[in-house]
Amino acid sequence: MTAIGAALDGVAESPVWSLPDGQVEELLDGAHRLEGRLAELTARLVEEADRRELAKRAGASSTQAWLRHRWQVSPADAKHQVALAASLAGGLELTRRALAAGDLTRAHAGVIVKVMDSLPAGLGDETLEAAERQLVDWCRQFDQVEVARLGRRLWEVVDPDGADSREAALLERQESDAKRQRQLSLGTDGFGLHLLRGRFDTEAAAVIAAALDPLAKPLPSTADGPDPRSPGQRYADALVEVCRRQLDAGDLPSRGGEKPQVMVTIGLDQLKTLTGSGLLDTGERLSPEAVRKLACDAQVLPAVLGGDSRPLDLGRASRTFTPTQRRAIGLRDGDGCAFPGCDRPMAWCDGHHIRHWIDGGPTDLANGVLLCGYHHTTIHQGDWVVQLAPDGRPSFHPPTWIDTNRRGRRNQIHRRNLASDGRSG
Repeated sequence: MTAIGAALDGVAESPVWSLPDGQVEELLDGAHRLEGRLAELTARLVEEADRRELAKRAGASSTQAWLRHRWQVSPADAKHQVALAASLAGGLELTRRALAAGDLTRAHAGVIVKVMDSLPAGLGDETLEAAERQLVDWCRQFDQVEVARLGRRLWEVVDPDGADSREAALLERQESDAKRQRQLSLGTDGFGLHLLRGRFDTEAAAVIAAALDPLAKPLPSTADGPDPRSPGQRYADALVEVCRRQLDAGDLPSRGGEKPQVMVTIGLDQLKTLTGSGLLDTGERLSPEAVRKLACDAQVLPAVLGGDSRPLDLGRASRTFTPTQRRAIGLRDGDGCAFPGCDRPMAWCDGHHIRHWIDGGPTDLANGVLLCGYHHTTIHQGDWVVQLAPDGRPSFHPPTWIDTNRRGRRNQIHRRNLASDGRSG
């Protein structure tokens, strides 16, 4: 290990920009193989530390806890290290040799451990060795995700006659374990980014995917070009859209006698002048522009606050655009998002005040337009401007970097759909 460290010290400052392509590829593969070889050495040392009870001597509750604090790694990583060390020392000799030779990664070895642990007792040494050999061979051909998938069919290799019944039993156990371990958490990094983490069983994941997939399709290309969102961004937007629709439907159980809703507090002057911030009931803050967007088609609860911010007068909630108004706007513009090139239907849209209500804009057809969530945000960012043309239909004027003359554009997709249905408007 001293020699390995010295060798790495010798190349730590060596420039790689001058290397020929072939040598870069060769060294890259070599470095990758070294990771596996060091993982095998680490596993042997972890097992030896566990055998000697070094953790107990140091006052730690377990080798896992000892490694976690000694290396400053996550509990999951420490657990995987200990599990891999125990499995390699407990009989997975083929896996240990392949790891020591650099043929496997630590992640691959972890998958082999999980699959071998799923095999029933009493298969016999020859059968278990055949199963491990097959897994090691798969690891040389496929990534760990694919090896895990193939591992579910390992029964066909080690026990063809009982493959179906044993796979059924394995699936039941995996489904039960997955359901027991299901979880979902929502946290924040303190800088405006919120992290959603979760684990679901296969059935639940299929339900979630079925709900999100239709809403996560890329938007049609517009004057801005193709939909700029990554797949991950589209699925994030789809999740918010599903929740927004459920809130709008009003089918959720009440909370404290009221329907669930997003509540935000902001001063009237701040909302008018776009200064300061709005306060969510969660304690998080929103920009005034985000509050204005929320208020376009939401329930607004006006409150007059005293000098110490105590409520002096609390008004009743009222919806800015009624269902009748939304339908009338949809009939005028074509039953969907009015932004040029967008094919999102009316059910996906918010009602947007062309002149914001906080600036004196009325809540009527002459001041309303339907926009999907994505294009509603686009309009509030201020690059595009929407106006009603003399014929009463909305016209969208792009920023100068798209069209220096800012000529108005219209959505023709919904109009064509109306015409094909034999409708007009």
